[in-house]
Parts: sequence; structure tokens; C-alpha cells
Amino acid sequence: MERFKLGLLPFTAIIFGIFVLMLSVYIINSVEVFHRQGLSIYTTNQWVASEDPEKERYGVLSAIYGSLYTSILAVIFSLPLSISFAVFVIDYAPERLKEWLIIMNDIMAGMPTVIYGIWGAFILIPFLRDFIMYPLYRLLSFIPLFSFEPLSGYSYLSAGILLGIMVTPFASSIIREAYRMVPFTYREAAFSLGATRYEATKILLGYIKPAIVAGIILAFGRAIGETVAVSLVVGNTFNIHPSLFAPGYTISSLIANQFGNAFIYRYMTSALFSAGLSLFLIGLAVNILGMYMLKRWKHG
Repeated sequence: MERFKLGLLPFTAIIFGIFVLMLSVYIINSVEVFHRQGLSIYTTNQWVASEDPEKERYGVLSAIYGSLYTSILAVIFSLPLSISFAVFVIDYAPERLKEWLIIMNDIMAGMPTVIYGIWGAFILIPFLRDFIMYPLYRLLSFIPLFSFEPLSGYSYLSAGILLGIMVTPFASSIIREAYRMVPFTYREAAFSLGATRYEATKILLGYIKPAIVAGIILAFGRAIGETVAVSLVVGNTFNIHPSLFAPGYTISSLIANQFGNAFIYRYMTSALFSAGLSLFLIGLAVNILGMYMLKRWKHG
């Protein structure tokens, strides 16, 4: 057994080495823009690309804002869907339908994200713009959250809902498995105390609360790094606006859109690596938090 464990160590070291190498590449390539602008790359909202290096100025604050904004919207949208789906599949769905629902959920989790993006651009955005955004804008435009006129429909809201749909299969899988693992005696105990089915479900969901939090945090980590689908629906504009209907940028969409021509400019490549570094650190922090919550639940 010891020899087997020693044999696995090189593979573990390779994975850890790749992780360290990735982080090192981002840090090393970001040094140039840090030397020139300092941490203002993260605290300003400007994107001045010029063939004259003296005129170049970069700031990714709007992209960081857009990434967090759309990811939070995705979690808010995904949370009720994930919990409802998990409870229905385990408690209420007929056996034959249950397997099909789980298969469908797994297929949705594995689908290429560009499929979601195209669907979002051609179906979701027109629907949201005509039936959700404009009615809310006409009625509630005095509220900052609805104050931006949704001319195109490309917005934080569109990106957030699309991301919510995309991450729901991941969150619901974790919640579903946790809900399935609740001992049957707990259900019997709830029913023996006179609880209705709805009340029993509430009690059992309280029991797996750490797993729900972990699922949502992991979904947040997945949402904040999404690239292609978000690029197609978020509007790709350097903008910091509180309105749900305003277009914006995310870090991943900024990198995807600007990296092709970044080598023309002196500092843009380094600026994009620094943006990637911020995304790396945010994603790392969120995923560590999610894993910590999941570990607590398993040992609880």
C-alpha cells in the first residue's frame, strides 16, 4: 500500500505544479503594468489603447464590477431553481421521470457554453427586453436599478439570467446528492411529529444547509469565469452602472475580446494578464470557501 501511495505522489505533484505554474505566469506577465500603473489597474475604469506607449492607460474596475454583478445575479436566479429541482427529483418525481430529469440535468451541465450564448442572444435577450425590461423601465425608471433604457437588451440582467441557467445544473447536482443522503429515519421522525410534507421538506433542507451554500458558492465560481456565453449577451461596454438593464463588461469577456489585438500595444497584454490574475484570485477564493463549506457539512 505504501508503494502505491508513493507511486501516486508524482501525479499529485504534477497537478500542484501546474497550478503554481499558472499562477506564476499571471503574476510575471502582470509585473510590467503594475510597475507602470500600480494597483490603479484595479481601481480605475479606463481603457486607452494607443500605439504611443506613453498614452496607454488601462483600468479593469468595470470588468471586475461586471463579473461580480452578473455572478451575484446568476446565484440569485439559480438558488430557487436548484433547490426546487433537487427536492422535486428526490421527493416527488415518479421513478421513470426521475432518471430522465437527472440525465437532462447532466446533459445541460456538459453542453458547450457557446450554445447557451447563441440561444441567449437570439431568444433570451429579445424576450427579456420586450416583456421584462421595457415594462419595468416604463413603470419604475425612477429607481436606479431600473433606470437605464434597455435599447438593445444586452445587459447585466441578460448575462446574469443566462449564467443562472448555466450554473443551475451544477448547483442542483450538489444539493440533490446532499438531499438524497439525508437518512430516511429523519423523514420518518418529521412525519411522526405530525409535520406535513412541506414542513418535512423544510426541516430536511435545513439539515443540508451547508451543502446548499457550498453548491451556490461553487456555482458562483463557475459563473464568474464564464466567457463565451457572457460575451454574447452582456454588451461589452466599459460601464459601471447600478441598473440591471445597463450593458457592461466582465473580466473574462474583456480578455476574450481584447486579447487578439493586444500584442499591437506595449502594455495591453500585461493589463489583460493582470485582469486574469484578479479573476484567478476571485475564483480561487470563492472555490476555497465553497469547498470549506462542503467539508464542514460532511464532517457535521
